Amino acid sequence: MTTDALRGTVTIEEVAVAAGVSRSTVSRVVNGSTAVSPEALEAVTRAISELNYVPNRAARSLASRQTHAIALIVPEDTTRFFGDPFFAAIVSGINARLSRSDYVLNLFIASDDPGDKTTSYVRSGAVDGAFVVSHHTSDTFIDRIASAVPVVYGGRPVRERERDYYVDVDNVRGGHDATTYLIERGHRNIASITGPVTMPAGIDRLQGYRDALRAWDLPEGMVVDGNFTADGGADAMRRILESGERPDAIFVASDLMAQGALAVLGAAGVRVPEDMAIIGFDDSPVATSVEPQLTTMRQPSFAQGERMASVLLDLLAGRHPRHVTILETELVVRHSV
Repeated sequence: MTTDALRGTVTIEEVAVAAGVSRSTVSRVVNGSTAVSPEALEAVTRAISELNYVPNRAARSLASRQTHAIALIVPEDTTRFFGDPFFAAIVSGINARLSRSDYVLNLFIASDDPGDKTTSYVRSGAVDGAFVVSHHTSDTFIDRIASAVPVVYGGRPVRERERDYYVDVDNVRGGHDATTYLIERGHRNIASITGPVTMPAGIDRLQGYRDALRAWDLPEGMVVDGNFTADGGADAMRRILESGERPDAIFVASDLMAQGALAVLGAAGVRVPEDMAIIGFDDSPVATSVEPQLTTMRQPSFAQGERMASVLLDLLAGRHPRHVTILETELVVRHSV
């Protein structure tokens, strides 16, 4: 055995010499090619075992055209990405699942770029697959990425197709259950601070709110887009107060927007829940950091990230996972209703 072998740094050339074959034959055996004779396969396998050869990962990736890298694409600005607990939870779930695999995660925050740099990078073969989280109708560059590598969406895609894979929460049911809870507590004039109608989550939660009002034969209250941000929630709350038609309750489609709304209500002397009830959506850390603590709909964001990663790993391994996975939301009762 060579000195290199004793140090555990055996090269592919040494395996070739020990097996009496060419370097390319060893490479074919390492990468699982069937274009090798039974005799050569046996000789190379024996040499690998005797020399304790560990194939170079980069070389194997090059030969198999696999990078063992996955892109996480977030079409949002950095302020939104780092300020919204939803992203932290879903990325943690993705990373927890990938940590048990050979894949690494590359993050792309793509809002300041129309998608050109991100698309070029992905289509260059630098990654094997991609996750897309927080998808807007304007993000048409995602279609070019999806035509190049397997993609799993966090949330229902804007332009859903039969071939798409995604993991979502039941946003319609969540909006419905939140609004129904307000109705069951005696509220009849219920407004909503909603997410952007360019995003499926915003559309679906608003639909759930409207479905609940229809089921109880109640009129729709004022609906204002809060852009899924605290500042947006604050601005929306000001508009509602200035309208002169003050509701007795509000379904707010994210905890961050509810945080902004609560700040405005406090400054205006409106008591929560005595004068106006507030229910949020997410059950993020924000829900327990505000006063009063938020009654909210819990969405399992960490589990959503884990499931997204499992689906993409199945696709990359040639398996056939379900195209659509829907996770349930859960009402968490605190003090704002």
